[in-house]
Amino acid sequence: MYRMEPGNPPRIIPDDQASLPKRKSRHWPVRELIVIGIFAAVVKVASLVIALIGGGMNPLTLLAKNAVFTSLLVVLLHKVPRLGTLTLFIGVSAIVSLLLMGSGAILLPVSLVAALLSELVILLAGGYRRTIGIMMGVAVYDLSSKGLSLGLSWLVMREQSALLITISIMVAIGYIGALIGLGSGHLFVKELRHAGIVHQ
Repeated sequence: MYRMEPGNPPRIIPDDQASLPKRKSRHWPVRELIVIGIFAAVVKVASLVIALIGGGMNPLTLLAKNAVFTSLLVVLLHKVPRLGTLTLFIGVSAIVSLLLMGSGAILLPVSLVAALLSELVILLAGGYRRTIGIMMGVAVYDLSSKGLSLGLSWLVMREQSALLITISIMVAIGYIGALIGLGSGHLFVKELRHAGIVHQ
C-alpha cells in the first residue's frame, strides 16, 4: 500500500516506510558548519580592526576586543544550539588566528580544555536550549581560559614578578570586557529573535 506525503511536489511513499520513525542525524549540517566558520572569521577580523583603531594593547582595546568576542559567541551558541559548537568554534578560531597572525597554536590546548569544561557546565545548566545555560557556559569559558593562560604564563615567567603582575592586570581587564560582552550579547540575541534570525 502507498500513501501521499505532503510536499512540493507531493511524494508517494510505501506505508511500511512511512511508519518508520525519523532518525536524528549525527552529522553536522553544512549550514551550521558555515555559520561557525563565518563567526570565527568575523571575531578575528573584528579583533584586528579594534586593535588597529585602538593603537595596540591598552585597557580600552582589551575591553572592546573581549566584549565583541563574548557577544558574538553568545549569539553563535543561540544560533547553533548544539553540543560541541563551542569546542568547534574555538578550534576553528585557532586555525584562523594561525593563518592571519601566525599565533594561536600555543594556547590551543588551553582553550580546548576550557571549551570542554564550558560544554559540561552548559549541559549541567539545562543544555543549549536554555539561555541561562549558554550564559553560564560562556562565562565559565572566559574565566577558565584566561585563568589557565595566566597559570601558563606564571610557569614560564615566575621569576619575573613585575611582568607577571602586568599580565595579570591585562587579563583582569579582559575579563571585565567579557562580562560586558555577556550583557550585550544577551541584548543582541533578544533583538535577533524579534528579527527572526535567531529562533531559539
